[in-house]
Amino acid sequence: MKQEARTLAKHHPKNERMKRKYLAWLEEARRRNPATADQAAAAIALFEKSTGWKDFATFRIEQAIKFKRDLNAALHEKTGKPLQKATIRSRLLDVKAFFLWLADQQGYRSAIRYADCEYFNPSANDARVATARRERPVPTLDQIRHVIANAPHTTAIEQRDRALIAWTLLTGMRDSAIASLPIGKVDLERREVDQDARVVKTKNSKTMTTFFFPVGDDVEAVVAEWIAYLKTELHFGDSDPLFPQTEVTLNADGEFSASGLKREFWTSATAIRRIFRERFEAAGLPYFHPHSFRKTLAQLAYRLKLDLESAKAWSQNLGHEKPITTWTSYGKIDDSRTSEILSRLATRETPSEPTVSLTELEALVERLRKTRDA
Repeated sequence: MKQEARTLAKHHPKNERMKRKYLAWLEEARRRNPATADQAAAAIALFEKSTGWKDFATFRIEQAIKFKRDLNAALHEKTGKPLQKATIRSRLLDVKAFFLWLADQQGYRSAIRYADCEYFNPSANDARVATARRERPVPTLDQIRHVIANAPHTTAIEQRDRALIAWTLLTGMRDSAIASLPIGKVDLERREVDQDARVVKTKNSKTMTTFFFPVGDDVEAVVAEWIAYLKTELHFGDSDPLFPQTEVTLNADGEFSASGLKREFWTSATAIRRIFRERFEAAGLPYFHPHSFRKTLAQLAYRLKLDLESAKAWSQNLGHEKPITTWTSYGKIDDSRTSEILSRLATRETPSEPTVSLTELEALVERLRKTRDA
């Protein structure tokens, strides 16, 4: 009975009602996706735990300060290590946003002041650490082509995995969009793919046409071969997935094992990332996640020395309305390339020293002045 009472104490009925109302507001009014709402709900739950599940209407700035201390002292459930500064900042700002919303709600306006919500802000130093951009390795075009060339392609699963990597390079598509892409949205003759947001999980549900990037005829050939295999050997139709799930069945030993492919879409991009990890490691290279290929394509654009119109088209093909988005998000020049460029510039002939001394130059200026005045 005491245990039951303790469990019930962890859920304040009034708080639960306001949380449900806020999460509905996030999804319906602010148009946030469910994953974002879930993240906010988790952060708010941590705050409640920190306060001992007190009524939100009893909010005091001391609760915000304690919450920050608790987060800084918390350990990650899986690694046992302190939480990353970015994680702490994200949770603090999620709770701050909730209380700013709460301050406008009936029954809370007199209890919560907007200024008090500022106490959820992380310290300036922690914020700088959390938002600092860190160098992440980017696969080179040669590395990706090496993975594709060395990938086995005897079984249907192996052919799919090889084609998956080739497709990601060829289109620069995000993994969630790839996981939900039907075969019928690909036009090999026109070298394009219709990312129709009604069926394809694109970022911000944006519909766009993506054209194949110029990464090599051999890469396109891998994709074309895969689509032909799906249609002629497996008899897949236009509405079937371009990259279907793995069929798992019981083998002779009574164990679950991969036995082929089934006509079902992946429900998430988790399997895609696993395939990337396996294929890169098998090729003797570090793991590069699918999204990093977009940076590879930005680096390729630099090497091609595109003119202004071509650079705009390249950016649009990555789904960006403004080229600045492409070059700031994906176009950072890595340290090795920077070193290469500066070393090349250093070999150029430097300007020679002036043959006229400063004293002589001043005397010449003075004579010119006197001549003008005369």
